[in-house]
Amino acid sequence: MTLAIPVQAGTDLVDRAARAVPVLREHALWQEDHRELHPETLAALREAGILRMRVPQQYGGHAADATTMLRVITELAQGDGSAAWLAAVWSMCNWLTGLFPDAVQDEVFADPDGGVCGVLSPSAMATPADGGLVISGEWHFISGARHSGWQLVLAMAPTPDGASLWPVMALVPLRDLTVIDDWHTSGLRGTGSVTTAAREVFVPAERVLPMVAILQGQYASARNAGTPLFRAPMMATGCASFTGTAIGLAKAALEDYRTRLDNKITYTEYASRREAPVTHRQLAEATLLIDEAEFHATRLAAQIDERAATGQEWTPLDRVAARAALGRVFQLAKNAVDLLVTGSGGSSIYASVAIQRIQRDIQSLNLHALMHPDTNQELYGRLLAGLAPNTMYL
Repeated sequence: MTLAIPVQAGTDLVDRAARAVPVLREHALWQEDHRELHPETLAALREAGILRMRVPQQYGGHAADATTMLRVITELAQGDGSAAWLAAVWSMCNWLTGLFPDAVQDEVFADPDGGVCGVLSPSAMATPADGGLVISGEWHFISGARHSGWQLVLAMAPTPDGASLWPVMALVPLRDLTVIDDWHTSGLRGTGSVTTAAREVFVPAERVLPMVAILQGQYASARNAGTPLFRAPMMATGCASFTGTAIGLAKAALEDYRTRLDNKITYTEYASRREAPVTHRQLAEATLLIDEAEFHATRLAAQIDERAATGQEWTPLDRVAARAALGRVFQLAKNAVDLLVTGSGGSSIYASVAIQRIQRDIQSLNLHALMHPDTNQELYGRLLAGLAPNTMYL
């Protein structure tokens, strides 16, 4: 099955995402088995304009605000969690690419649907070379590497004075990296989040930015400097980018649960689940949990959009609160999914039933270092207790 969605000026990205959902669902099992997106899923995302959702407008992108991005990814996750997660990763990495010098963006966004993947862990080393850096190392959990043209890599490099090391972010064509097929996991299998490796890859200086500068909002693009899209802090932007996957997965679990309301509860006298009081509680509690998760995500996206428009500064507490909201969204969504799974019956363990895959996907997301509820709550609590944050990632 193919999906043709014309990209026209003024067409709503959210509507296009919703129309792509049947394609994502159709190929969800194939994606899980093959550990990557089905070609028709990828085509549907491209035709819907999802890959260029956060690409600057001068390259044919939509430069969507945070609220639109949240709604789009929430829709996609109701079709398949892996596809939604990749859409979030591409959105965030495209946004990060928009921080680089304009000439670098001209090169990367020559194909605005080409995809930029990446990770924020500086698990490689960089040494100075004439005109740039030579990078060697590996990066794990590279979602979208199989379907991207570029990767944002992080490495530890000497500071300008050579006295110490600091993390730098660099843009590298995927053709210069080695892909290691090690993505054999319990959840998010369709993301194909493989390991990539660099073996003495030269990166020109213009494609390198210090992470310290990025985290402090010191961006290198002249064209994007006054654009509201790029006025938000990097970490708050990342937090808003990923909440939609959790909410969409929880909504998909609720939808799947409701398809079994007319089934009998075996070994009881209930002819249908909808008659049982336990079902009423599960439906009510799960719905409220999803509503609460959506509240936190919507408030964060609205805060980003409002401050982008007004230029209002972000305090350290604001920045940490964004991470706390992200962790809370994932915790609430997981609680909702776990509750719905308990009421789905023994037949729900079959691979063909969506809710078991949704549970594995949401569990995997809750283990992500950036999304982990415990880590983010601890960080939030530190600032509420009057202590300084113990991370640079704010």
